[in-house]
Amino acid sequence: MTLRVLGVDPGLTRCGIGVVDVEKNRRATMVAVGVVGTSAGESLDQRLLVIALAIDEWLDRYEPHVLAVERVFSQLNVSTVMGVAQASGVVIAAAARRGIPVALHTPSEVKAAVTGSGNSNKDAVTKLVTKILRLDAPPRPADAADALALAITHAWRAGSGAAVATTGPGSSSLTPAQRAWAEAEAKARRAR
Repeated sequence: MTLRVLGVDPGLTRCGIGVVDVEKNRRATMVAVGVVGTSAGESLDQRLLVIALAIDEWLDRYEPHVLAVERVFSQLNVSTVMGVAQASGVVIAAAARRGIPVALHTPSEVKAAVTGSGNSNKDAVTKLVTKILRLDAPPRPADAADALALAITHAWRAGSGAAVATTGPGSSSLTPAQRAWAEAEAKARRAR
């Protein structure tokens, strides 16, 4: 069975959205990607409404099995954190109305999943997302690539136990990033 994940990199100015289908062997294919933008000059209620309507449309059009959202983390800029949290709430509520499960992933979890290192930069994430999804060009802006990375991360983590057991960390059917992730998961399990 193919798992369809809608990933969301929440934000008020740019909200990245990406849909990925992931097979049991962890092969990921991009279905759609985009960015919903709002202007800082608009009122907060209107900005959130634009995001809510866009998410509703994407959920209805692509019918994902699960929604993966970046977990809000503390930054020095409180107003940025508040905007991200508000956008996240709108997205999570839209999924909840449809009974779609929601998973939250930290930025370091996403970086580790797609690049093998939780300290990677945005360029590295974009480069590996492009490779994993076999795209001709990198998704732009970075918010779009981040949304796809979230979807990939969730699918690999959700199905990783079965995928690792059937294909193994050294399998040639996995990309280098997938092998690194599988090896890191196996190492973490052994350390417990």
